[in-house]
Amino acid sequence: MKTDNASQRDELLTPKQVCEQYPIFGSTQSLAERRWRQAGPAYLKTSEGRAGRVFYRRSAIEKWLDERTVQNGGAAA
Repeated sequence: MKTDNASQRDELLTPKQVCEQYPIFGSTQSLAERRWRQAGPAYLKTSEGRAGRVFYRRSAIEKWLDERTVQNGGAAA
């Protein structure tokens, strides 16, 4: 079955799925720490407090990675 690329980009992923598909994030604990430090990709939370489940849009992860991609081996000026 063929997957539509646009729908795949906005697919919702759990933190576990993010870490499995994007090893750069390490563990779910390190991803949670990035959320706490507000240093990671944008995420969705189903409700306030600890009871809320966290999800990431694939497009938000890709955007976050693109923003940190260094071109031509040089640092930004």
